[in-house]
Amino acid sequence: MTKATGFDESERRAVYRAIRERRDVRRGYLPELIPDELLHRLLEAAHSAPSVGLMQPWRFIVVRELTVRLRVHQIFLEANEQALAGYEGEQQQSYAGMKLEGILEAPQNLCIVCDSQSSQGHQLGRRTMPETAIYSAVCAIQNLWLAARAEGIGVGWVSILEPVLLREALKIPPHITPVAYLCLGYVDAFSTSPDLERAGWEKRTPLKNVLSLDQYDSNWDERRTAS
Repeated sequence: MTKATGFDESERRAVYRAIRERRDVRRGYLPELIPDELLHRLLEAAHSAPSVGLMQPWRFIVVRELTVRLRVHQIFLEANEQALAGYEGEQQQSYAGMKLEGILEAPQNLCIVCDSQSSQGHQLGRRTMPETAIYSAVCAIQNLWLAARAEGIGVGWVSILEPVLLREALKIPPHITPVAYLCLGYVDAFSTSPDLERAGWEKRTPLKNVLSLDQYDSNWDERRTAS
């Protein structure tokens, strides 16, 4: 029996490098627009993601108009103020000092939404787990993120946004779910480590702490409670 062949060594290294060096970029965006051809390649990479039942539920809204980005930025400012009030003491000070978005700095934004009710795919795989439609959209986001890193394009995911207000700003209908609002653009540099790790907000968990065999590890609950 033969087996399928993998990539050659240099290609494998490139794939793992993109995964390892992917960053959530919040600062250092350059004003230059991403050329349409390159943006199309990134969206093609996203559109090549796996999806349950081949439903391809993602929809891409490219946001370049400054007035629209200003409105989204205001939504962020209001949500960020509320988030700040939820922390106290040193943690509040740390949160206040972090840069958490690049909505106006990045010359283009991208909102990825999900049509969970799409008839494409004929409900295959969604009858028991309907949430896999959203998961499929997230796979598209990761594809885009890795392709962007390989192309030298920074991507920042802004989740500090009130979904209802974001819907209004982008005219997203009620049956469509906003999944991610991304900032995209050329950047002056990529950080060697995640911003939140360098800021001391959180540190990475070793793989061994989240890996078990055959059944759920009850120690995970103890670690969660301890933290």
